[in-house]
Amino acid sequence: MSDRQSEALAASPGTSARKNLVLLVLCAQLFLDSMDVSLMGVALPEMQDDMGLSAEQLQWVISGYAVAYGGFLLLGGRAADLFGRRRIFFWATAVFAVVSLAGGLVTDGWLLIITRVVKGIAAAFIAPAALSIITTTFPEGPERNRAMGMFGLTGASGYAAGLVFSGLLTSLSWRLTFFVPFVVAAVVLLSVRGVIAPDGERTGRRPSFDVSGAVTATGGVLLLVFALTRAPEVGWGSAATVGGLVASVVLLVVFVVIQSRRTDPLVDLSIFRSRTLSTANIVGIAWACATIGWQFIALLYLQNTLGYSALKAGMAIVPMAVSILVAVNIAPRLIGKVGLRIPAVVGLLLQGLGILLFLRADENASYVTVLLPALIIHGLGNGTSFLGFNIAGVGGVADDKQGLAASLIQSAVQLGGGLGVAVGAAVLAAGSAGEVSTYHHAFLAVGIFSLVGAAASAVGLGASGPAGGAEEEPSAGEAVQPQPKAGLEGGRA
Repeated sequence: MSDRQSEALAASPGTSARKNLVLLVLCAQLFLDSMDVSLMGVALPEMQDDMGLSAEQLQWVISGYAVAYGGFLLLGGRAADLFGRRRIFFWATAVFAVVSLAGGLVTDGWLLIITRVVKGIAAAFIAPAALSIITTTFPEGPERNRAMGMFGLTGASGYAAGLVFSGLLTSLSWRLTFFVPFVVAAVVLLSVRGVIAPDGERTGRRPSFDVSGAVTATGGVLLLVFALTRAPEVGWGSAATVGGLVASVVLLVVFVVIQSRRTDPLVDLSIFRSRTLSTANIVGIAWACATIGWQFIALLYLQNTLGYSALKAGMAIVPMAVSILVAVNIAPRLIGKVGLRIPAVVGLLLQGLGILLFLRADENASYVTVLLPALIIHGLGNGTSFLGFNIAGVGGVADDKQGLAASLIQSAVQLGGGLGVAVGAAVLAAGSAGEVSTYHHAFLAVGIFSLVGAAASAVGLGASGPAGGAEEEPSAGEAVQPQPKAGLEGGRA
């Protein structure tokens, strides 16, 4: 949306109602994306029995989506900036709907995996487009914070709903876990053109598309996520893991060199001059390492050690999801009063405390006295810190780079999630199978990431203060004088 369109929208009657409709449609798609992730977990055993999937194929039903999602996010964000946010959101949602339907109809394991990979690619284009539509529709400050709070609340609700519905749907047929997302995506698709404003016409020269940057960035991130995902299975010292990590580093270094020399780069490296944005991405990695790694370990502990069924394990996590909902509902007001630093630091410390409280769990852990308090504390911290680094990651960024900023923060979360699962799996593999002490070591390993994120937030998210004012770090030669900026503390170097 252009500045002229934004001004016209702000001045028109019924603006608030229209904005709320936009937010509703975007949140519906986020709800679907979040639900789709948690729907798969409980359905995997039924898929394996029905289709005769091998252990490798079963892993790639999950990993294929994660690798594709993480690998194509930067490309998706840049495409939204160049070709139009609504256009990309619409067509990517259409692809998401089609492959959801196809996934429920196929009878071959590898075709099923292909639908998951394509769905991951579609989600990588949907997510930054949706987030950048929000950030260009709602101005920085309380209005955007409220919208981001609703966006985060929707994600938590979708994940919780997936945990509950996956067991119910799978008890009827695992194919419903594909058909239900198709129906929701189809409804969103029918709403897009009538609710979301058309993309503004570009004036002047259209930036060229950075093909070499797209290839090296996507290839580098794909190899990195792929290597991290496969490492627990093939070994951290294996040729496949080491080779994949080295190749990903080489491609990413080449990518940085290309970006520094291009006039119209895929990623404008100057965006990282914002200390707040750079810190937000570091915090996003640490947050995801901790919470996604913990979820992976905790669900195994609940089922393998405590003997919970898949449905019971999913239901056991629901109180954490509810506490996340509470946190992301309160967080915008908290951020508006004290700024980003305090909620981010406190939230990550609470998240870490909730994870480390699982060190009290043993072979006969009481759900009410041992697990439930840890789940609630984890959820409160998780929701509070999630909103903080997401707001920081897109604040103070020009409209024409919002897709890039959104894809960067989401790439950080995907990368962190892959790393957290890989670390958790590696610790579990190194210990004695079935021993509670092995789970304790894994919980400790991922819990440390929350503390790292809290430290990064304390150092890099700017001085605490009302979110309505920010500190701008002056360029060389400029007087050191705070400059007001609505909605976010932060600075540019």
